[in-house]
Amino acid sequence: MGACGGCGSKCGKQRGVIRLGVDASRLDYLVALAGNPNTGKSTIFNALTGLKQHTGNWPGKTVTRAEGMFEHQRKRFKLIDLPGTYSLLSTTVDEEIARDFLLFGQPDVTIVVLDATCLERNLNLALQVVEITDRVVVCLNLMDEAQRKGICINDRRLSVDLGVPVVPCAARHKVGLDELVRTTHEIASGALTAHPRHVAANHGTMEAVDELVPMIQSMMPGMPSVRWVAMRLLEGDKRIRQALQTGELLQLAAALASRKVQQPQTLAQAKLVPA
Repeated sequence: MGACGGCGSKCGKQRGVIRLGVDASRLDYLVALAGNPNTGKSTIFNALTGLKQHTGNWPGKTVTRAEGMFEHQRKRFKLIDLPGTYSLLSTTVDEEIARDFLLFGQPDVTIVVLDATCLERNLNLALQVVEITDRVVVCLNLMDEAQRKGICINDRRLSVDLGVPVVPCAARHKVGLDELVRTTHEIASGALTAHPRHVAANHGTMEAVDELVPMIQSMMPGMPSVRWVAMRLLEGDKRIRQALQTGELLQLAAALASRKVQQPQTLAQAKLVPA
């Protein structure tokens, strides 16, 4: 394999990705990597960022976080590996960390990694993520294992049903990663727009959500994902209710509205995400 264009060495450019470790001197896009445990999420993270990663604990938590950088088409992506979790309902510390980052960190793209061998169980998390953000790419990983077990998945139909791009992968064998990075770049840059299909609630619930939304917006101008917050309040989410009562959400909304600092530093000051 020859040297890649102009760098004079073998540097991974042959896959369209330059792995940059944690050099965040210039950041174009922030990407979150979410998924159930044991879906191959760490394999994807390692393949994209290489060995030069930063690890540590989330502020105030004992949960380990990992972050790294990669480059594609002269754009730099910071990849945040969220804790593996089955849902975002904030019943565990891992769920709370993942939920807070997706809700308040406003990543440019969220890659949701699904295990193709047990898709039904994994879809729960994907459906919850698209309730928070439209900027989602689904990585349908372990396709090699699914094929070995005789499981056939129509990824195009799944993409239509979810309303977001779905990329089949076998990360252990580096299959599909080029397409995953390309699709992530397209969503981040706006070249590709997703239109997620949200789970329909009953009429009474939607009326209550419609009533709550303007109240929340008046309290917290610029607050992202207001409808999701309203839904969580109606479902009795204690963490969201506590954040409202203590003024935590107000502080976050004010920081986002003022735009005094760029993401993700704004929320690092709020001690929710790493700097």
